[in-house]
Amino acid sequence: MEQVQREVSARWLGRVAYDDAHLLQRQLVAERIEGRGIDTLLALEHDPVLTLGRNASPEHLHLTEAEYVARGIAVRHVERGGEVTYHGPGHLVVYPIIALRAGGITLREHIRALEGALIDACAAYGITAERRDGAPGCWIGERKIGAVGVRVEQGVAWHGLALNVGRDLDAFDLINPCGHAGVVSTSIAAERDWQAVAAGRRESVGAPPPPLAEVALHVARSYATAISAYVDPATLSAMEIEVR
Repeated sequence: MEQVQREVSARWLGRVAYDDAHLLQRQLVAERIEGRGIDTLLALEHDPVLTLGRNASPEHLHLTEAEYVARGIAVRHVERGGEVTYHGPGHLVVYPIIALRAGGITLREHIRALEGALIDACAAYGITAERRDGAPGCWIGERKIGAVGVRVEQGVAWHGLALNVGRDLDAFDLINPCGHAGVVSTSIAAERDWQAVAAGRRESVGAPPPPLAEVALHVARSYATAISAYVDPATLSAMEIEVR
């Protein structure tokens, strides 16, 4: 029986408003439901925005929606699972639009691939992160560095993952990230600062964080490798991620 190549297109979009990225996801999801197009990973960063999953509880918001907007943070109620999270400049977001049913991929396998991509991206910068049972995403001890939230429609998955890369984490103090009261949010840049202090390399504290497009490339490659275990072969195609 002839094997059909599984293609995954990874696209770096740069800074994109949440509503524009949401509309693009919708268009790609519709194509995949109709059997058109190929699986796509959209990698980008957003203007400041809080997104709340379909069953999110208002108790995890520390301010009113109007107060967030007054601070320049948009609020969006979305289709994915999970609670509230924050996206903004310096935070990588990757939206994989993946035809799970057509590829024989389970939702659990998809989520584990997303979490694995977060872990692998952290490892590329010398940071050891891990999964936590009952708390999807990526953790460093008690600190959360990455989040996962997914929606599946007619066998096609969308929404995806977020990874904190830069140092601006103040907005996480205005929410209970992913519904975890008191959780401390961290990032690749913050963890590298701590490592530098611990190693006595104080001159390295405050070094520029890695470019988001570079981190996105690690995420895309890790995800493609993971799904190749379920669909053989799986390759990245139409790679448009550029480091900048």
